[in-house]
This record gives sequence, structure tokens and C-alpha cells, in this order.
Amino acid sequence: MAQRKLPPLAALRAFEAAARHESAKQAAEELSVTATAISHQIRSLEESLGVSLFVRKPRKLELTAPGRELKDVLEDAFDSISVAVERLRSAPQRHAITLTTTPVIASRWLLSWVCMLRETHPNIDLRIHASHEAVALDGVTADIAIRYGDGRWPGMLAEKLLDNTFVPACSPLLGLRDAADLPKHPLIHFRSPSVGSGPVDWAGWQKLAKVPGLDVSAGLVFSDETHGVSAAVGAQGVALMSRELIEDELAAGRLVVPFGPEIKGKAFYLVYPESRKNEPTIQAVRDWVMAVPGGVCTL
Repeated sequence: MAQRKLPPLAALRAFEAAARHESAKQAAEELSVTATAISHQIRSLEESLGVSLFVRKPRKLELTAPGRELKDVLEDAFDSISVAVERLRSAPQRHAITLTTTPVIASRWLLSWVCMLRETHPNIDLRIHASHEAVALDGVTADIAIRYGDGRWPGMLAEKLLDNTFVPACSPLLGLRDAADLPKHPLIHFRSPSVGSGPVDWAGWQKLAKVPGLDVSAGLVFSDETHGVSAAVGAQGVALMSRELIEDELAAGRLVVPFGPEIKGKAFYLVYPESRKNEPTIQAVRDWVMAVPGGVCTL
């Protein structure tokens, strides 16, 4: 596209206002400048165009033929600009918010229900940060979190979402019914590279179960809990998993809990800065998470 060769916008605005009002004084009042400035801008425009735009009469500006032609073009152009600007101003403002949580919470519980947030708040752009690390809720790295813990984080509000009851689970294809037979099957472990072992591990379970001959250091090791679930469903071994996060597999019979004991782990909480509790976007995401089926825990 060829480069536009246009006079200064200030001169065009001054001329259009003066032409509409047929007065430099009224144009000056509209544009919050002096009448002298309006006159200077018009003369500068006339010089650059090489035509006279007004016949100057006492107390009135009368358009010449070129002036009328330019006025009509500018009025249409400025009207179009005004309509576009108002349309942009009235359009819903989009708001981005980052929710951080563990990969297993994101994939196995939260993502299936993002549609609920999109339906009620289509102007919110949700960004999910999946990590085993508790990142800062500073409005830059993340804004709101689902965290595993005791519910106490300084400066944060924490609302309980999910209990966390760990159970040994496996495919019914293994035919496992008695804890004494557990040493015959591979154990499935979860170990995050950043935080080491999971919140509850086989060593802790064995302290309660005291299964003879069980080597809690052997077996399959995954850095992502979701892979461990898939391995268990695929009859690759026995995993120690949160019952609350494998409810679908248990209900469908893809996984079973052949024996105990169960271990009560720390719960999952929705966490966000107390200083931001009244922000509409924070509240919208908070209400959505609390409404996710199975999410709100009865205390």
C-alpha cells in the first residue's frame, strides 16, 4: 500500500470543527484551544493544500467549494472513527487469570469443567499453570492456586476443596485380594523431580501395613501421577493413590482397592491472596472452582 500523504491531524480537526460551526471561536471551545490556534491551523492547512477553504467574513466563516468538499469527507471519516472507538469502548473487556495447581489436579479433576467458567464468564481467559512447586501468587507468575497442605499460608485465604485419602489401587485383572500377595506385584511410585517423593508413599504405607517381604524401594517410578494412574489401569502394578482422584476409575471398575490400610493425607485447598479477595475475576474463578462437581468438601 502506498504511503498516505496527509496534512497534520490537528489541522484537519481544527478545519472540520470550524467548518461545522462556521466559527473559529466555537471550534476553539470544542477543541479546548484558542481561536488564534484554530486560525493558525486552518491557514497552515490552506497553504499545504494550495487552496482557500473559507471566505472570511465578520463573525462568520463561509466555506469555499474546496472547503465544502473537504468538510464532507472529513465529517464522514471522523464519524466512522467515532463509531469504531465507541464500539471498542463498549466491548466486554477480557481478563486473564492464571491458576496454578499440580498436574494431576489439573488433568484429572479441573480441566473437564473449564466449560462451566467459559459459559458464565466468557470474558475471562483462564491460564492453567501445572507444577508440583508452590509458585508465587504475585499476579505475575500466578493469581490463584489449588494447593496440597494444611490450609495455612501467610497472607492467603484458603478454602478446603478435596480430602485426600490414599489407598492401594490396581486393575482387577491382577486378581489381587490379600495384602500378603502384594510382594508378587510391582509397586507404582510417584516421585516429582522438584519435590522428591509424593505426599504419601509406599514406605509410609508399609509402616502401617507391615506386609512381610515387601520391598518399598522397587517398582515403576513416574514423575507424573497421571502416568501412574494409567499404569495401574493397564495392570502394570499397584499404585498408592488418592481415592478422591480416581473415583471415576473405581466407579467404572477399571481400578479396585483390594485391601487397606488407608492413609489420610493433607487436603487440597483453593488459595488466593487475602488482599485480592474482592476482585471480580478472582471471585469468578473462586466460585467456579468451588462449584466443580466433587470439589467442595463437607467439613
